[in-house]
Amino acid sequence: MKSVAIIGAGITGLTAAFYLKRKGIPVTVYEASERGGGVIQSLRQDGYLAEFGPNTLLETSPKITLLVRDAGLESRRLNPDPRAEARYVVRYKRPIAMPSSPLGFFTTSLFTAKAKFAVLREPFVPARRDGKEESIAEFVQRRLGQEFLDHAIDALVAGVYAGDPYKLSVLQAFPKLAQLEARYGSLIKGQILGARERKQRGEVAKDRAPKFSFDGGLQVLPDTLRERLGDDLHLNTSVVKLTQTADGWTLALRERGQDTQAEHSAVIYAGTAFKLAELRVETEAPLDFAPFSEIRYPPVASVVLGFRREDVAHPCAGFGMLIPRVEGFKILGTIFSSSLFPNRAPAGHLTLTSYVGGERYPELASLIPEKLFALTCADLRVLLGVRGKPTFQHSVFYPRAIPQYNVGFGRYRQLMTDIETKAPGLFLAGHYRDGVSLSDSIVSGCNVADRIEKYVPAAKQAEQNEIGKAA
Repeated sequence: MKSVAIIGAGITGLTAAFYLKRKGIPVTVYEASERGGGVIQSLRQDGYLAEFGPNTLLETSPKITLLVRDAGLESRRLNPDPRAEARYVVRYKRPIAMPSSPLGFFTTSLFTAKAKFAVLREPFVPARRDGKEESIAEFVQRRLGQEFLDHAIDALVAGVYAGDPYKLSVLQAFPKLAQLEARYGSLIKGQILGARERKQRGEVAKDRAPKFSFDGGLQVLPDTLRERLGDDLHLNTSVVKLTQTADGWTLALRERGQDTQAEHSAVIYAGTAFKLAELRVETEAPLDFAPFSEIRYPPVASVVLGFRREDVAHPCAGFGMLIPRVEGFKILGTIFSSSLFPNRAPAGHLTLTSYVGGERYPELASLIPEKLFALTCADLRVLLGVRGKPTFQHSVFYPRAIPQYNVGFGRYRQLMTDIETKAPGLFLAGHYRDGVSLSDSIVSGCNVADRIEKYVPAAKQAEQNEIGKAA
């Protein structure tokens, strides 16, 4: 049978390809760049290990656990240092540990008495039932108040989406929050009553999910999946056009400067939304991909700095710190990378990974590296008591980093569903549809492989029927 084409060798495409091959379904992966793995990049240099995309993988689903096992990576898995559980949010120009218990919440200096009272009354706030789609800011203001939005949720949104809480849709970007209110009438009631149901499904809330990496950094995972593909992965190959045929799809390709084409039984698009908008697609029923160009991807710069341990006053014994806009700093947050996992810095040194830009300060992300290093160091001096010059510095600029699930994003998801219905054999998967986290992207790859497995026998039977008619 003809292979399934997978456009994009990010983690979603690689995961889908890995599992399709295990199911006995041939695949061909096309990647326009010179490397697979998408934004997952791990750099080992001068005794440091720097991550430029995600820093950890959250075990939110059994599918994550299975992928690590199936890829033969259990022995290379690294769990974080148990002492690195603390997470900090900046207030009063300093990082304050987030409370980890109800008692801790009511004794923390992170929130005023007024904000704590707002949380106490949250179960008694009426649920919204008029069907209006709210931004995360509107939702939090209504249920928890302005202070909780300004000093907690704004920081969380910057850490997850590099986004704007006044634009992001609570229904689309944080669907579980919307579901808690819809089902239980309260976030607090939902957290308590919904815990048993999540356990039965084998799911773990992201704020409680175990996090891990690998001995050589997160890039170990895509590198391993890529190796399993062998010659089925075509790098430096752009898909110029898709044409639907009676028994599958024809792809027009530009492979290492040469024009060619290939026949496939089905196609998985696992790239970005803005590239999907540019893709030429010919089908029996006219399809409009142009709206996907409207999906916002703000720029983000990842800045990794190394320091001597004695040059950082803060103990950095935790996951990292998130920074609300109201605190007035330029960086969005910092991960204490070398506190999380071993061998991320030379002995007696620290690795700090900070992020700049996003919807908060998009103009800063594209600064030259020297200016990025300077503004990051300036903020870290105030926040962590950093002094002296970095012993390691490296940055990566992502002009279009993270898709924003803003208010109204549901129409794009509906359009994706309509496209798949009107063009059988074309499947859409990845961070622009199924969630922006690394774990979301992996689960998306697993799920689309399952969908293809169900589709291929039906397509094969239809192909045989057509051959029989022709005979």
